[in-house]
Amino acid sequence: MNRPQRVVDEYDLVVIGAGAAGLGAARAGVGMGARTLLVSDGQPGGDCTFTGCVPSRTLVEAARAGVPYAVAAQRVRDVIAAIAATEDADVLRAEGIDVILERARFRSRDRIDVGGRTITARRVVIATGSSPAVPRIPGLRETGFLTNETIFDLPELPRALAIVGGGAIGCELAQAFSRLCSQVTLIERADRLLPDQDPLASAIIAEVLTREGVDVRVSAGLKTVLPGPHLELDDGTTVTATHILVAIGRRPPAADLAVGAAGVETDPRGYVRTDKHLATTARGIYAAGDVTGRTQLTHAAYQMGRIAVGNALGRWPATYREDVIPQVVFTDPEVAQVGILATEAPAGARIAELPMIGLDRALTARATDGFVKLVAGRRRLLGNLGGGRILGATIVAERAGELIHEPTLAMATGMFTGRLAATSHAYPTWSMAVQLAAAQFFMTIDGRTTRTVSAGVRPPRPGR
Repeated sequence: MNRPQRVVDEYDLVVIGAGAAGLGAARAGVGMGARTLLVSDGQPGGDCTFTGCVPSRTLVEAARAGVPYAVAAQRVRDVIAAIAATEDADVLRAEGIDVILERARFRSRDRIDVGGRTITARRVVIATGSSPAVPRIPGLRETGFLTNETIFDLPELPRALAIVGGGAIGCELAQAFSRLCSQVTLIERADRLLPDQDPLASAIIAEVLTREGVDVRVSAGLKTVLPGPHLELDDGTTVTATHILVAIGRRPPAADLAVGAAGVETDPRGYVRTDKHLATTARGIYAAGDVTGRTQLTHAAYQMGRIAVGNALGRWPATYREDVIPQVVFTDPEVAQVGILATEAPAGARIAELPMIGLDRALTARATDGFVKLVAGRRRLLGNLGGGRILGATIVAERAGELIHEPTLAMATGMFTGRLAATSHAYPTWSMAVQLAAAQFFMTIDGRTTRTVSAGVRPPRPGR
């Protein structure tokens, strides 16, 4: 039953957008005692709930379980409905948040038009997210294509699916649809899949996908699309498919908020400019989530939303730290990363690597594709005492998305690297991989102390 909407035109906080960033911001505002209005031109939950993380992970898990496509598609719908029910407008109103499901448009810095009303706001958080980027390829729009906003609505399994973009979304859905028995071709313009990840991680995922039957094409950009559809690539090859999925990244939202009227500047790409406190160029207006062009991840957006509101309403500004936001590619094995890559390690940094073949838990699961790689650097004044500090971690493993949080905690708290090695871990578990990798910074092999152990050195196991 809908609760009556309060007729109040003046708010302490107005949040525009109801995805992860908007929900985080609105809930933080109410928690700080602010009269809060959440405005959205779509249902609360945004991309993550309806077209992003939730349906994608559900489909990945269903494909891994080996169920038919019809069952997988129903699971996607069921999970979306279950999660959406926990964050719909009535739930938010019950939490003390006013909700208007209309489009917003700035009239000035502190006045916003919403559904025929003019709202006055002391503070504003812009959290309007992003939308799928679509390349200007001849014939693509005429032929038709799918994005993450439409792929999960397909009534039947694509017989032959061409995926343009070998990033996280492309790799996840390539593996999922291949396991659901689609014929999948994965096309990436760069010279490797997951081009923003560790090169070894890219190689492992490419090998796994190829082994499972995905036709992986790298160093191949989409040149044109002909009826069929037939995709002509710039390497001279052709791909024939029944469906095309475009997964090349994100772009700023298309909705026009008239941010210029509020004095909010955008960068050349169209993202809202923010400083380290997530403040925009207009006094009292902050931005959070994808619309900032920063880390485009659900958990990052939620954290940004809370930080933005804390800074807007509080006295002591907090800084958004992108370096301690973990990211996970939900392939099998998963790829997780936080901080810098080993390829970005500064002079004097040390790198330890443990291949999954050296972890007993991976052997028991017969899941030895992958590795743990830790980058450690010197601490100010203390140098490498206690192993220094963690600067970054990359993990490729069956449970990499769970394992990455231990190095993330070490980075966020400035923990000595040695504490990861010294903390007892249950045997045999996946998390022991982090402990064993960290221990390499302190190991003695053949009578000498080694700071960085090569992948060929097998660390000692605990006694059974």
